[in-house]
Amino acid sequence: MKTECSGKPAGFKPLGRRDVVARFDGGDVTSDGGGLLLRELEARVGIIRSFAACFTDHRDASRIEHTVEELVAQRVYGLALGYEDLNDHDELRHDPMMAVLVGKEEPKGTDRRRSRDHGKALAGKSTLNRLELTPAELEGEGRYKRIVLDDAKASDFFVDAFLDSYEKPPGEIVLDLDATDDPLHGRQEGRFFHGYYLTYCYLPLYIFCGDHLLCAKLRPSNIDAPLGTREELERIVTRIRARWPDVGITIRADSGFCRDEIMSWCENNAVDYVLGLARNVRLQRILERDLEEAKKLCENSGAPARVFKDFTYTTLKTWSRRRRVVGKAEHLPAGPNPRFVVTSKKKTEIGAREVYEDLYCARGEMENRIKEQQTMLFADRTSTHHMRSNQIRLWFSSVAYVLMNALRRTALQGTRMERAQCDTIRLKLLKIGAQVRVTVRKIWVSLSESSPYQTLWSRVWNRLASVALPA
Repeated sequence: MKTECSGKPAGFKPLGRRDVVARFDGGDVTSDGGGLLLRELEARVGIIRSFAACFTDHRDASRIEHTVEELVAQRVYGLALGYEDLNDHDELRHDPMMAVLVGKEEPKGTDRRRSRDHGKALAGKSTLNRLELTPAELEGEGRYKRIVLDDAKASDFFVDAFLDSYEKPPGEIVLDLDATDDPLHGRQEGRFFHGYYLTYCYLPLYIFCGDHLLCAKLRPSNIDAPLGTREELERIVTRIRARWPDVGITIRADSGFCRDEIMSWCENNAVDYVLGLARNVRLQRILERDLEEAKKLCENSGAPARVFKDFTYTTLKTWSRRRRVVGKAEHLPAGPNPRFVVTSKKKTEIGAREVYEDLYCARGEMENRIKEQQTMLFADRTSTHHMRSNQIRLWFSSVAYVLMNALRRTALQGTRMERAQCDTIRLKLLKIGAQVRVTVRKIWVSLSESSPYQTLWSRVWNRLASVALPA
């Protein structure tokens, strides 16, 4: 890509008898040559295309140079490749490789209408931020902010992407719920101080099924963590059952979501639950004998000991009925560590130990998925003033996660990177230096010969190429 340097060679410390000289004369060289894998994947699964359909474009068609799908693709590919800010796109718009990914027929930007845009095939930050800053209802005849996102369609997109990823319905699925902090460093709308996280933050709600993201809902932090969970569950479960009427559904979450409203809704809608239950004096009294037994076992063996108790329980005021509770009477060398979960699962279906160790404890894997999205795909870049535009940023990050997870699921199964996180996939398979040459008939992408993961990269490409393109 073009640079503004003078072209004067930079001399470095010699290597033996050879001088080391650097200059910007390598032609169009990109650091994202491996991104072609994402383009090939998108051609087959249409994740970006489906999300772009959630927008309505009110712009004058005669003045458009960048379609909504191209703008969405540029934003999502940028996040997947490690470019977290809109500002990055003022430089990326020069990159012919990024233009190839987005689908620009002239990746060198030679077809731009204005001479000042020649060589810039892609949109800059000012054009891209219209995707985020347009209000939900178009106001007046504004010249710029005229691309409107339908929030309901965007929310349903993630459920549909999950459903579309299966060739046939599974017998049973588990939905993991969690709320986490999204720290804020300005005076954004909906900014509040959270006493648990000891910072000003948002409190987004996440719902995953395994490694599939089904919900990423931005919320202010001055609320009870499960607020709005029942409504999201109702929307998601209804959409899943419309496609898979016979699938068994279980929700799983920590004690913050142990609310009668959620449990009662599950019971009335044939949804099972396994939820953490905060310990209290009454619960610990029920577990006293089991804790003593665990203490003796620990003292005799010198190792942590667990004893499980199965019983029914109800709170004094907040629960509408008695429910099955599993108590874990655990004693560690450092002292007692009792834990409780409440579940709708019948004793005849699953035992107490299995409820806790095999079912409930598996929810910890969800935290790794949240970490992937927040720290590796920049879901925490909620720095605009308005909550709506920050929600849209969260959704863009979520789409990037869905795309990267589809690559992992579709092409990396059975390889040494089948469990790799997004940043590892990016580093080893996407961030490959390449020279890009555009001719009349072809676009030549010469990937670095010294790339250490050539064999794996080729294997991934072959797997993607074997997937039929949509009709």
